[in-house]
Parts: sequence; C-alpha cells; structure tokens
Amino acid sequence: MKLDKIDVRILCELQKNGRVSNVELAELIHLSPSPCLMRVKRLQTEGFITGYSAQIDVSKLGQTLTVFAEITLKNHRQIDFARFLTTIEKMDSVVECHLVSGGYDYLVKFITAGISEYQAVMERLVELDIGIDKYFSFVVLKSPIVKSHLRAQRYHRLSMLLRAPNRKVRRVP
Repeated sequence: MKLDKIDVRILCELQKNGRVSNVELAELIHLSPSPCLMRVKRLQTEGFITGYSAQIDVSKLGQTLTVFAEITLKNHRQIDFARFLTTIEKMDSVVECHLVSGGYDYLVKFITAGISEYQAVMERLVELDIGIDKYFSFVVLKSPIVKSHLRAQRYHRLSMLLRAPNRKVRRVP
C-alpha cells in the first residue's frame, strides 16, 4: 500500500493525539468523516497503525532509575540471539531492546525502582546463563529531549523522492 499526503496527515495527527474523535480528525485533515474513518481502518489493517496507548510520566509513579545497557553475547548464532530475546522480553524492567551494529549486540533500556534493583536484574541475567559475555551500563541522569512521535511527513517525502525515477534527490528539512 502506498501512502498519499492525506494518509500521512492522518498518521501525524494520530501520533499527536490518539484519542481524537473521527469527526475532529476529519476536520483537521480537511476530509469528511466517512472517508476519514475508512482511511484510518485501512491504515490499521495494513499495519501502519499498530495500536493506541497512553503516555505515562513514569516519574509520577515514584522513584525510578533509567539505565541503558550495551550487551554483548558470547556467541552469535541464531539460537543464541533467540535465547537472549526470549528471556529479556519477559522482564518487566525491560522497556526497549534493540539489535544494533557496532561494538556490542543489543542496546537495552531498563526502568527500575533504583540502582539496587537494576543490579539484581543484571546479576540474575548473568546467572541465567543466556549467553551474555559482557555488558556496560549507562545511568540516565536527565532526559532533556524525549519525542513521542516521528515527523511522518518528512519520511514520506523522502521515500517518495527515492522511489521516483530520474529525479534529483534534494535535502528535505
């Protein structure tokens, strides 16, 4: 499915406010409610919209510690990656896990109640013998920039430029 400008505007508006009513969304993108709803449903069916959720200020829940850990596995077979992921995805303190290129295998984001809990989590992971060779931890002191949505319009324009034959690619702000 190719996205047009209206689809991209729908995605942008829903990223800003996933609770917007269909009528309000239709007004924002200058479309009548029925075609707007059909487009939203199509975007959901095609997997562009994967769900809706509330953004929670975790600091309001009590004291928390955010840690990024660079994790390197001992071996790099598919079974080693699968064993690691199967374990890590079950952990409540893991909120993100990324397979990355470079000097380590995974960048994992943990949110725990404090340093003692984080240390216990990491000790447990090592004891489980899921193939961790080494890890380096980076405690977050402050998060001055956290964005909850992408600039979908920019990525849409760029992908259109890259797909178009015989067009010069220009920088998109």
